[in-house]
Amino acid sequence: MTGVLKGRTSFLFVILAVALMAAACSSEESGGGGGNANAQEGLSGEIVVSGSSTVEPITSLVAEKFSGENPDVSVSVDGPGTSDGFELFCKGETNISDASRPIEAEEVQACKKEGIDFIEVKVGIDGISVLTSPSFNEVTCLDFADMYALVGPESKGFENWSDANDLAEQVGAGNAPYPDVPLDITAPGEESGTYDTFVEFAIEPVAEEQGLPEDQWIARPDYTASDDDNVIIQGIGGSDSSFGWVGYAFYAQNEGTVKAFEVDGGDGCVAPTQETIETKEYPMSRDLFFYVNADDAEDETVSAFVDFYLSETGISSTTEAGYVALPEDQFQESVDAWENQETGSREEA
Repeated sequence: MTGVLKGRTSFLFVILAVALMAAACSSEESGGGGGNANAQEGLSGEIVVSGSSTVEPITSLVAEKFSGENPDVSVSVDGPGTSDGFELFCKGETNISDASRPIEAEEVQACKKEGIDFIEVKVGIDGISVLTSPSFNEVTCLDFADMYALVGPESKGFENWSDANDLAEQVGAGNAPYPDVPLDITAPGEESGTYDTFVEFAIEPVAEEQGLPEDQWIARPDYTASDDDNVIIQGIGGSDSSFGWVGYAFYAQNEGTVKAFEVDGGDGCVAPTQETIETKEYPMSRDLFFYVNADDAEDETVSAFVDFYLSETGISSTTEAGYVALPEDQFQESVDAWENQETGSREEA
C-alpha cells in the first residue's frame, strides 16, 4: 500500500519515531533457530525452492517480502508439482521443497540414498476443491463413489456424464443418475501433490473395495492434465459441464469463473470454505508443507529465510495467498520443528 505523506515537520518526527520503534520490535520477531532476517545485515546468496504448485503462491509471497528486506539474496520459487519437487530436492538441487502432501516412503529413501536429511515444516491448510462450471446445476454434491465413477480408472473413455451411470450404481454413488451432457475434465497431472491427494481421498478407497490391484488406484489417464492451476481453472470455466479439481485458493480467487461441488465424506454435503477447511469438516482438507535440506539449514541465508517464513510477517502469506492458517498449536509445532532442527521425521514412512 502506497501513499503521499503531507504535514508539518513535527508530524514527520512522529512518523520517524514510530518507524524506529517498529524496527526495534521486528528484531525480536523470530519463528526459528537462526535469528530474524530483518535483524541481519549483509545477507547474500541464492535460495532455490521448487515443488508444489499449490504452495508456490505462499512461498512466492514470502520470497517477495524477504527480498525486500534482503536485496542481495536471490530467491527462486518454482511450482512444477510436489513429486517433481521432491525429485530435485532428493538430488540436492534445491534448498527447500514445497509440498501439498507429506513426503512418501520412496522419496525418503531417495533422499537418504543421496545423504540428504530434511526438516518438515507445516505452513497451512488447504481443501481440494472439486469444480465445475457455474452454469452446471444438475449435480451439486458428490461423494467419493461419484468421483470414482466419473474419473476413476474404470471410467476411461466416458465422454458424457451419463456414461458413468452404470458404474455409479455398481459402486454405490449417491448422486447418480447423471445428465447426458459432455464430461470435460481438466485437472492436475500425476506429478502433482494435488493429484496424489485427490486419488488418496476419492479413488483409492473405492478401487480397493472393487478389488483392483494397487497399480490401478489412479485417476483415468484420458483427461486434460496441466501442472498450471490457472490453466486448469480456464479449462473448467471453458465448458458448461466440466469437472476438475484444484487447491482452495485457486477456486476462491476464481469464483464466478468456476463453481465448487459440495462433498459428502459420509456426514453430509459440505462446501469448501475457510471455516470448514480449518475445522477439517470439509472431507478433502489437507495440510501444506515445505521441507528444508538439513545441511542447507546451517547456511546463514537459508536459515534467515526460514526464520522469516515462520515470522508473523512471513506466515501471514498463507492467508494472503488464499489458504487457511494453522491453528496456533499446530503452528507452534512447526516453529518447534524448525528451532529444534528435527530431521528425518518420516524416515519410517
